[in-house]
Formats: sequence, C-alpha cells, structure tokens
Amino acid sequence: MNKLSMTVNGKPVTGEVEGRKLLVEFLREDLGLTGTHVGCDTSQCGACVVHVNGKAVKSCTMFALEAENADVATIEGQAAEDGTLNTIQQAFQDHHGLQCGYCTPGMVMSAAALLRDNPRPDADEIREYLAGNLCRCTGYHNIIRAILAASGQEVAPLAAE
Repeated sequence: MNKLSMTVNGKPVTGEVEGRKLLVEFLREDLGLTGTHVGCDTSQCGACVVHVNGKAVKSCTMFALEAENADVATIEGQAAEDGTLNTIQQAFQDHHGLQCGYCTPGMVMSAAALLRDNPRPDADEIREYLAGNLCRCTGYHNIIRAILAASGQEVAPLAAE
C-alpha cells in the first residue's frame, strides 16, 4: 500500500492505495465521490472526466498515485456550497443537455475545460472538443446548445435540426 495525498474539490484528502488503483476508483470507492462515472474503462466514453491540476483527464486511465499532491476537481465540486448549479450545469438543465445523465458529469467537466481555454467556442469547436465524450441518448444537439448558452452566446437552432 502507498500513501496518497491530494486536494479534491478544494479539500485536502489522504488515503492508502495499491499502485494499480485508478484515480476514478479512488474518487468513487475511497472518497465516495460517485458523480464521476465509469463507462468503459478504456478511455473511450469520457464519463470519467475530472480536472487534474486544471487539465481535463479521463480518470479511468490514470493511476491514483499519479495524482499525488495534485489539485483534482470533480463534478461534485462544480456547484456552489449551497447546491446552486454553476453556469454550465444550469445551461445543461435549461437546454435539456442530458437525458439518462450517465455521460453528463464528464460532459460538464469537459465543457468547463473547453470554456476555460476557449470562452466563446462555436458549434464546430464544441463538437471537436467533445469528440472524446460519448452520449447514447441526446444526439448532442442540446449539449452543444447548452455549452453555447454557458459561454454567453445566443443559442440558435443548429444546422442539423
């Protein structure tokens, strides 16, 4: 077992983990942060996206020990302390950017990384950025609309609608 320390959603955490434990497993099993989903275990679906030191990463392909002393942000850390949704989460709700909700945490975390790097992306840039996030329910149109709205842009019907 190896000692592990990191900051998760602004709070210091420690634990003991085997070297083979994945970051997603540490977050879910050891810390009880089950909002980060495991969808494929192969880095294909993006349901497990978290931020590590400000960078969006798929936590199902990162060992927990690789996050030693890192600053990790999960979907649980996105809302305000009082539970008020952040701008991106609210936009997903307002524009019906979710259905079953399984991919939503990864989509929100990816959207947050995109908007940090590109505060006003167009629909094509959003599609390209989300290429590593799979959704089987929505057809993506409302997800793109939600991200456009979260960036403060006008949300018009998308070309495929």
